[in-house]
Amino acid sequence: MSAGEMVRLEDLQVGHTLSGRKHVLSIMVENRPGVLARVAGLFSRRGFNIDTLAVGPTDDPNISRITLTLDGAVHPIDQVTKQLHKLVNVLKIRDMEPQETVAREMALFKVSAAVENRAEIVQFAEIFRAKIVDVSRRALIVEVTGSHDKIEAFESMLRPHGLLEMVRTGEVALARGGD
Repeated sequence: MSAGEMVRLEDLQVGHTLSGRKHVLSIMVENRPGVLARVAGLFSRRGFNIDTLAVGPTDDPNISRITLTLDGAVHPIDQVTKQLHKLVNVLKIRDMEPQETVAREMALFKVSAAVENRAEIVQFAEIFRAKIVDVSRRALIVEVTGSHDKIEAFESMLRPHGLLEMVRTGEVALARGGD
């Protein structure tokens, strides 16, 4: 398929449902060694490419939450979730609907900041509600938190100034409301 070519809905059909959206899976697991490797291995064996992956403890120190994002247009997601349920340390899986989810990621950008362009970088940081977390003679490190699109937009603003390094976390997400 070439750039600019229209995508037909039939091409996105997987099984009986359309699956052209990004999937955000929230997986509650027992906090034990090897659980992450087994979960990631299941995706790897099935040929899934995980876009982002974030793992951390929950309010219960015995339970961790794995949040991963992947493109649902490539493979049917229901097959892998059924396999995940079979893993002994997996407690709960939720395929979160984007409109019912609050999702954020964090990024750190080290940008060249000579005297002549430092003010403009500081102004970008203010506009994006980012924080300058380190200052040196030649560079600034800026922390920004937000949606995937916000992080992308901030990166595109900094690149012309000399982006030296960057690192991004995986997306973390919670369902809206009382769920």
